[in-house]
Amino acid sequence: MNQLTLQRFNRGLLRKRQNLTAWLSSTPDRSKEVRLGPLDEAAVTAHLQVLDSTLEKVEEQTLGLCEVCNEPVEPGLLEMDYACCVCLDHFSNEERARLEFELELSTKVQKALLPQQVIEIPGMEVAAFSRPATIVGGDYFDFYHFPDGAYGLLIGDVAGHGMAASMIMASLQASLRILVPEYEEPDRVMERLNQLFYHNINMTNFVSMFLAHFDPRTRQLTYSNAGHNPPLLYRRTTESKESAVWLNPTGAAIGLVEAAVFAQAAVTLAPGDILLLYTDGVTEAMNESGEEFGQQRLVEAVQQYSDRPVQELVSHLRSTIQKFTGERSLADDTTIVAYHSRP
Repeated sequence: MNQLTLQRFNRGLLRKRQNLTAWLSSTPDRSKEVRLGPLDEAAVTAHLQVLDSTLEKVEEQTLGLCEVCNEPVEPGLLEMDYACCVCLDHFSNEERARLEFELELSTKVQKALLPQQVIEIPGMEVAAFSRPATIVGGDYFDFYHFPDGAYGLLIGDVAGHGMAASMIMASLQASLRILVPEYEEPDRVMERLNQLFYHNINMTNFVSMFLAHFDPRTRQLTYSNAGHNPPLLYRRTTESKESAVWLNPTGAAIGLVEAAVFAQAAVTLAPGDILLLYTDGVTEAMNESGEEFGQQRLVEAVQQYSDRPVQELVSHLRSTIQKFTGERSLADDTTIVAYHSRP
């Protein structure tokens, strides 16, 4: 591998290592629990160990040498998986077939950068708001169709913000537009997305993401939460009975850990229920005293407008957060997507 390519790989790996190390050292325990889902910090440590091993190979100029024949591994393979240590000639038939699928998928992804479109969902009112902390941001929400005709509801957040986060999210957006129509289960989409990106040299940070499969006929919402802030399911079944349910992570954030496992869960939306997806710019918004907006204030704000049109609810949430933060500038991107289940 030539020196310029080694230097480029080294820069990308170092950025990724620095981002993960900074996240481990500076993130509050509660936020770590959310991002890691059912895993613990040892999974991130394992990821850092793989990065360190790869950086050692860069330093020794042995990165990209096949462990079987000691010949260079194809650069395209290393772009997709910097831990790859076997050249194409020594792939098994199964590995070759998987690689061909990856290459075909990559070609589709390049053609899939389409404008975001908001779709109408039967029996559901939808409203959304998104504002970056800087000129461009790393928040993302979208709507999809699963192959069985169900609707895909997604929200994601790249760690950090600015141009770098925006570029990562654009790449993930393109991938999701290819993956969701190919799989019927959200956890399978998360698994494939993670396989595509967690060893990608350009993926210098991790991404939290929530993807749900909603069938209007049964009102069932099946979801996979990859280390994203727990969406709020606000149930308003009668005038006197209300409850807040948090759809907690079922797996770690995309690209955060070395051995990721994604699961899914399901809930049924009753008429009157409100599903609120949001990024951490909402609950972690701070006032002038350094106090976070938090989950309880979010529940209270939803409760106040739970019987109003969903667009009014989103506007109320925006103004409530603005009043809470006062003159403080945004520290993070802020996105809210609200769904109101109708009879």
